[in-house]
This record gives sequence, structure tokens and C-alpha cells, in this order.
Amino acid sequence: MIYTPTRRGSPIAILAILFLAVAAQPAFAVCQLVADASGFQPNRVQAALAPGDVRIRYIGHSTFELETPQGVRIATDYNDSIRPLQTPTVATMNRAHSTHYSQLPDPDIEHLLPGWSDDGSPVDYDLTVKDVRIRNIQTNIRGWDGDTRRLGNSIFIFEVADLCIAHLGHLHHRLTQEDLTRLGQIDIVFAAIDNTSTLRIDSLMEVLAAISPSLVIPMHFHFHGALETFMARAQQEGFSIQQASDSELIARRDTLPSQKTTYIMLPGGG
Repeated sequence: MIYTPTRRGSPIAILAILFLAVAAQPAFAVCQLVADASGFQPNRVQAALAPGDVRIRYIGHSTFELETPQGVRIATDYNDSIRPLQTPTVATMNRAHSTHYSQLPDPDIEHLLPGWSDDGSPVDYDLTVKDVRIRNIQTNIRGWDGDTRRLGNSIFIFEVADLCIAHLGHLHHRLTQEDLTRLGQIDIVFAAIDNTSTLRIDSLMEVLAAISPSLVIPMHFHFHGALETFMARAQQEGFSIQQASDSELIARRDTLPSQKTTYIMLPGGG
């Protein structure tokens, strides 16, 4: 079903929620930690995840599948043409165009999170599912006519296994200081690098510098030459470039790089 974010509650209700959260000792990260590993050594694919692991699969376009140690599956920019093979527990969506949202979502999805509202009002998610916390920050987008559509995109943040992972969605403008403060310290960023329909390369590099993640995983590079342009610019900006041998990665805090790194994953479908 579609998840409806709750509004601010009473102080007593908020304190009760905080008490339950502390008592349950959830495994999601607090997005203020900084990686200090000496180098990036991607873990080999494994059937079962250890407590500190997150499995990342690049399905295609802007869709990734995240799998947590407790078996929560998350599909980003869930749509009707590129989907993971297994039904996700949580599906996030964005409004830019039809490859970023679904009109016929799988009814077995437990939490369907559109990153916008039809009337343009804010949506504010803060959802905990087993060992992952999911929240969002809304940004504006441009329509095909060039007009601004307020709050049409959400950056989704996933806090799990002592990692903070952000999917920038179909980002169309630089982030404000308020946006960056709400993001916190992000370890891994999924960033659209098409250099055409989202941010141009100069603005994108400014956004990545402001977020300062350890690992950038490019997405949305369907335009000819977009990946090569981004890789060349990333190297100029001091990124180490690594090419994955497949579409799957096991990420964990103690293997994050100390040098900022771009990790190129090729889409692997469902």
C-alpha cells in the first residue's frame, strides 16, 4: 500500500516513539559518521549478509535494489519497465518521468513511497522497517516545458548497517545549506550523471563536493558519452575511478575508501 507520512505529533507521543526506538536498538546508522578505511576493496558476492553488510544491486537507469541484513529489500525509483526480480519490501519513486515511478506497482509491496504529492504539498517520510531507517528530502524539478514543479523529486536516505546511503533521484538544482544539514554525513551516493536532463556536470560536481561521500555510484547514464564525460571530470576532481566486474556490491563501513571514489557498476537487470 502507499505509505502516508504522519504529521508532527504531541510531545508525549514523540517521547514515547523515541523511547520505543531506543529500547528496540535499531541497526540503522546515524548519518554523522565518517569513513576511515585506508582503501576500497569491494567484498565478493555472498549468499547471506553479515550484520554490517548491505547488498547493492544496480538494476538499471535509476533503479537499485538494496538488501539489508534482516532481509529488507528496497527498490529505488521503482517503475514499470525496469524492476528487480523479487518484490521489494519498500519501493521509492520519483515524478520526473515514467522510468522513475510506477502506475501499476506490485500489490505485495509493503511500503510504497512516492517522492512527491499530486497537489504539490510536502511529503515527509521517516520510516523504520526492521533494520533500516528511510527518510527523504524534497527538491524541485523542471517540467519538459521548462517550468518549475515544486517538490517533484525526493532524495531518499537509507540508514542501515552503520552506513548512510543517499539516492539523489532526478535532481535538477544545487542543494541548499538546509538540504545539506538535513542530509548529514553520507557515505554512499547514487548520482544521476546524464549531463542533460538532470544536473549539468559542473553543478553535479558541486553537489558531490558539498555532500562529500566516500563512494559515488553513477546512475542514469543512458545518453551517449555521459559516463565517459563524468569519469574524466571526476578524475580531474580527485576521485579514484574503479570499474566493477558485475552489477552487485556488498558494502560495509570498514571497507569504505579514505580517498573519494567513483565506483562504476553496469546495470544487470532484475
